[in-house]
Formats: sequence, C-alpha cells, structure tokens
Amino acid sequence: MKFDLRHKRVFVTGHRGMIGSALLRRLQNEECEVLSAPRQVLDLARQEPVEAWFAEHRPDVVIHAAARVGGIHANNQYPAEFIYENLATATHVIHAAWKWRVQKLLFLGAACVYPRDAPQPLSEESLLTAPLEPTNEWFAVAKIAGIKLCQAYRRQHGCDFISVIPANAYGPGDNFRPEYAHVIASLLQRAQQAHVASTPALSVWGTGKPRRDFIYVDDLADAIVFMLQHYSAAAPINIGSGTGISIAELARLICNVVGYRGRLDFDTSRPDGMPLKILDATRMRDLGWVPGTTLDEGLQQTYRWYLDNPGRAGICH
Repeated sequence: MKFDLRHKRVFVTGHRGMIGSALLRRLQNEECEVLSAPRQVLDLARQEPVEAWFAEHRPDVVIHAAARVGGIHANNQYPAEFIYENLATATHVIHAAWKWRVQKLLFLGAACVYPRDAPQPLSEESLLTAPLEPTNEWFAVAKIAGIKLCQAYRRQHGCDFISVIPANAYGPGDNFRPEYAHVIASLLQRAQQAHVASTPALSVWGTGKPRRDFIYVDDLADAIVFMLQHYSAAAPINIGSGTGISIAELARLICNVVGYRGRLDFDTSRPDGMPLKILDATRMRDLGWVPGTTLDEGLQQTYRWYLDNPGRAGICH
C-alpha cells in the first residue's frame, strides 16, 4: 500500500546541502509539513540534543540526507572526520526515530558502499561481498553502518526504516570548493576558470578511464519521495541511470557546456578510484520510477546555477 505523506511532519536532515535543498523543493508538491534544523540549532553528531529535538518536534517521517561528503582528495585527507561524523549522525538520528516512534525513515547511502571489484552493474546483492575501494572506505563504512542500522531496527523493532543507494548526485547547490568537490563540480569549476583565462589545457585527475553513473539532484529528490511512498523492505534499493560515462567523456561534455576549447591533460599521478561504478537500476525501474533528466540537460542546469550563484559552496550540515 502507498505510504501517505499528506499531513505528515517530515524532518529533512541536511536541508542546506545539495540533496536536502532539492528535497525541500520536491516536498513543496506534497501536502506535508517540512521540518528542518540548521547545525547551529541542532548538532546531529551529539546524541542528547538529537533526542531532545525529536521529543519536542515529534516528526512522523525522517529523511536522513545530512552527511560530510567530498571527493577522493577529501576522503584521503580527512578519514577520521568522514567516518566519525557520518557514523555519529546516522546512529543518533536512526535511534531517535525509533525512540520517538517515527512512522517511516529513509536513510541515504552512497554508491561507494559496494566493493571495488564487484560485478557490474552494481546490484544490491553485492553489498559486503568483497573489500571496498581504499580511497573512500571511511565514508563507505559509515554509510554501510547506516544501512545496517535501518535493517537492525526494522528486524528487532518492526520499524519501517528503509535505505536507498544513489548514483553520484550533482546539480544546483553542489559543493564547488576544490578540496571537497566531487568530479562534476570540480571539472565544471576548473573548466570555467580555464575558459575565462584562455588556458591551453585542462588537467583531469587520473587516466580518464573510470566510468561513473550520475543522477541529477532533483531527479534524486523525486525518487526519494517515490520510495517513501512505494517501498518498504529491509534491502537497500539503487537509484541511478543504470548507464555510465567515462571521466574522459564527462570532461569533454563539460567543456562543451562551458564553451572551453582547450585540450585535456590526464594527470596519471592522481588516483582513479573505482574503475567502474554503475548501479543496476532494475529494481527501481520495476517499481515504476525512472530519471527524467539527461546528463547533458543536468549539466546545463548545473552550469547556469553555478554562474548565477558565485561563491556558493553547498555543504551539507
């Protein structure tokens, strides 16, 4: 049966981040009351304030989108922060949701939870079957723990807690700070700088051979709402395009969007990360949801937002 969001109090963590902001936009179309709390009001990494906030506001639904996120550089540079903050926030939010009888919770995982050498495309059954990609294992371990927390509370207490595993999200509100940016934001920013400065070449990390699955953030927000309404099971479910593009192809596409005509220089001294990271979208499509934004359309919209919002970082809180 469809889970009805009408007249529900929906708490979105990380509402100032890229995904959280998209969720706020999407939930405007639902007859629900959206709750949020900035970090200076509620520190999700501390258990006591989280439980006090839940006791006071009593949300009916929780979407846990808050996370410390970043690309390969940030994951390598700050492993302690990545594992601690993401473990702490997931633990506190999920436990408080059980304690205060939240009707439904959705935890947002990440594609890096899958083993480095898992069969492609990555199916939900591949979780915990082999070692992780070393460049982001700290973040991945925290996200796996969140998925397992949802399963544990569901198994022991009968909670309707679910988890989704999205492809690499991008779009308005993305984090363009060099030390934290994921591949699309990083390439888009540097391509724009190279275009303005008429730089003859754009440096791209790695060989350009790895292939990735991307999802536009407003599509992801729509999929999250759809899963809240239509999905209830212990197993996580993938959200992605089911197709991939190489980093080299992506870089050329971004250069076309920006209008940059220089050459690409691949810095092979930098790590590639996982060679392939494409999600199997079969279960998602069988439920009846498919993304509506092509990669080219999404990049165009992201670029327009970037130009219209100079200096915006889009960090999750």
